[in-house]
Amino acid sequence: MTTWPGAVRRVAPYSPVLLALTVAVATWASATGGLGARSPLPPVVIVLIALATGASVLSTRHWVLPAAAAACWLVLVAWAPVVLASWRAGTGLRGRQLAAYLIGTFPVMLAGMAVGNAVGGQRRLLVAGPGNAMMSYAWLVIAPALVGLWIGARRDALTALRDRAERLEREREAHAERVRAQERARIAREMHDVVAHRVSLMVVHAGALEVTTADPATAEAAAVIRSTGRDALTDLREVLGVLRQEPPLPAAGWDGIDELISESRAAGLRVDRVDDGTPGPVSDAVARTAYRVVQEGLTNARKHAPGAAVGVRVRHLPDGIEVAVRNDRSDGAGPVLPGAGLGLVGLRERVELTGGRLAAGPTPDGGFLLRALVPVGEAT
Repeated sequence: MTTWPGAVRRVAPYSPVLLALTVAVATWASATGGLGARSPLPPVVIVLIALATGASVLSTRHWVLPAAAAACWLVLVAWAPVVLASWRAGTGLRGRQLAAYLIGTFPVMLAGMAVGNAVGGQRRLLVAGPGNAMMSYAWLVIAPALVGLWIGARRDALTALRDRAERLEREREAHAERVRAQERARIAREMHDVVAHRVSLMVVHAGALEVTTADPATAEAAAVIRSTGRDALTDLREVLGVLRQEPPLPAAGWDGIDELISESRAAGLRVDRVDDGTPGPVSDAVARTAYRVVQEGLTNARKHAPGAAVGVRVRHLPDGIEVAVRNDRSDGAGPVLPGAGLGLVGLRERVELTGGRLAAGPTPDGGFLLRALVPVGEAT
């Protein structure tokens, strides 16, 4: 079922043409005696005047319609153009312009009285008398102008309310953005003051231990701790830059996977890497995602399966890249560290943002498999 507002919206683009046709028909009917005094002019002239009056409704110039209305009233006693001109004056004119229109129409009505006296007959009875002239002025000029004023005032009020609502919405969004920026800045300060401070201390102590110890194994472990801490500070700077809405540091991609494996081997993890397929150009987002998958897999293996063998496999497919990190059962050579499982949650979101899929779970032999399939998309 069609609603009234929907019907109005569909008709609105054609309203000027429909209004022009209505005015032309009403002018012709008024001049031929159907809706007013019959005109003594030939029918052909009446038709032409009616068409010209209807066409004047479509004009964008303000003076065209009032001029046509004045001519129609004097020649044909046609009320339709006068009503429309007064209505448009009330909706579009204000102040001195509206007063000039109202004052200018009064001499036209007086001239109509003189024409009515000269023509005589029915026309004299309708417009020549002072009472009829004043009544015509009230109904054809004043009343439509008042209606136009009311419509124009309502339109202006609605426009003001809409502008105010839009302004309030913009201010609300700006306020919310300021609050979010302040909260991000606060979180960044907290992370910098707490996490960065403690990691920096860890790097300093590891460096001191590396220099002062006489045990080569201890020095090597201290070097790994120092290098890992410095990498953690770099990653923390990237996170803080995002929180502060600063340009983040370039994230590691393909070149960083070998570094991850080297770091894990230096930490005592047995890692093997296998590459299948022919590498092709990939976007930075795909390379970063593959790097994060390997990083998460090696981190989980160090935490939950110390001493286990780990295999990293990268398959280059025609439409994507498959990255898999699989570790065997822990041999109990080291302590198992606790985990919250949030790393896999964030990694899954990262992979799904690229249009890929992530699977993670235990294997039948007691190990763990992390596998991600990332579409290559367009290389950048």
